[in-house]
Amino acid sequence: MKIRSLAAVAVAGIALAACAPGTASKTKSADDQTGTLKVWLYDEANRAPKEKVVGAAVADFKAAHPKVNIEVGYIPTDAGPRAEKMKGAFNDPNSAPDVVEFGNTDLFGYVQAGGLADISGDLANWSEAGDLPKDLKDTTLVDGKVYGLPWWLGLRSLYYRTDVFTELGLKPPTSYAELVDAAKKVRQAKPDMLGIAVGGKYTFGGLPFLWANGGEIATQQGGKYAAAIDSPQSQAGVKAYTDLFAKDICPPQQCADLTGGKTVEAFAAGTAGMAILPNSSRSAVEAGTAKGKYAVVPLPGTAPGSIAPAFSGGNDLGVMKSSQHRSLAVDFMKILGGKKYQLQMFDAMGNLPTLASARGDVVAKDPWLKPFIDTLNAGTKFVPKDAAWAKIDSQSVVPTMFQKVITGKSDVSGATGEAKTVIDNAFAGK
Repeated sequence: MKIRSLAAVAVAGIALAACAPGTASKTKSADDQTGTLKVWLYDEANRAPKEKVVGAAVADFKAAHPKVNIEVGYIPTDAGPRAEKMKGAFNDPNSAPDVVEFGNTDLFGYVQAGGLADISGDLANWSEAGDLPKDLKDTTLVDGKVYGLPWWLGLRSLYYRTDVFTELGLKPPTSYAELVDAAKKVRQAKPDMLGIAVGGKYTFGGLPFLWANGGEIATQQGGKYAAAIDSPQSQAGVKAYTDLFAKDICPPQQCADLTGGKTVEAFAAGTAGMAILPNSSRSAVEAGTAKGKYAVVPLPGTAPGSIAPAFSGGNDLGVMKSSQHRSLAVDFMKILGGKKYQLQMFDAMGNLPTLASARGDVVAKDPWLKPFIDTLNAGTKFVPKDAAWAKIDSQSVVPTMFQKVITGKSDVSGATGEAKTVIDNAFAGK
């Protein structure tokens, strides 16, 4: 789950590179029990806490495998450089890792390229497999086979200004109608604030409204995806989101070009009464003027008391198909992806665990996370599990659809119809 801030052309080049990392070498995997196990993980702005946790996991692994060395490398989080790194690994097994961390939407392109090993049997025999919720397991499936172990999650909920809501006598919204009403009242009472910061370029901020109305980006039939973005339910969701871009809520001239990152900045700076932000935005909000003046609730759905489905973002761990240390790679993946180190990664980095029991532990430790867990437990959604998603994403199909409605260049029917054509072309390889 990444927040986009690059120009459309740059994004297109980057995402297409991620979609086509090259075709994996035909070198077959092996199962050597000695030598050096290579691990590639995402780099971080502040890597030291992550390195400390990974170092402890390495020590645990080496205690059980004293004849094996582990070489941990850190790869760029930026999509372009990371795609080039992975392309090289897929094309040259000698330079490839055995275990790799990757974004969960990258999985389908990597599988199509032949770079990831099928770990279905390995996870089926894992003692902690039953602790993974089904919807998370489903994000790692391609043609019924598992290619990743969900390692951490990123979910979005509704941040709101407690001081403003108290001053205006408002309660946190529990339905879409209440969300609209609260946003209008905030904007009316405080014209210098956005009722809710929403962005025309904020794909994963807008999709929950689509899903809450029963819509889908695409549906799968006979093993193939077809666009469903123009269904009546999807159109209702697009209308619900784009209706928020109104003069008395979030004026189009201010909000049509906002990205997810810009909505974080608006809320943190105190210029929005509400915003749809991920759990990872907490530090940014705490560093702004909104510190100590906000709380979080699940983003409400259409019916009172309902929760809008959130995008299930996050990263996975996987084993490269070319690995010459397959069993060792699986063993290390299970250690690092197990509850013990998911909890340590939460303490070190704030990464939300994927294992249900671990999430229960972190909420008991930090009740602030409860709205995100409630959102997760209510059921999350995912993008089409097809390598074509990278092309759809790179072409900014969803945000372009939103923006055409927001700016009045098209109505909902026209914009969703155009999006359907582009999406179907992507699935057809055009």
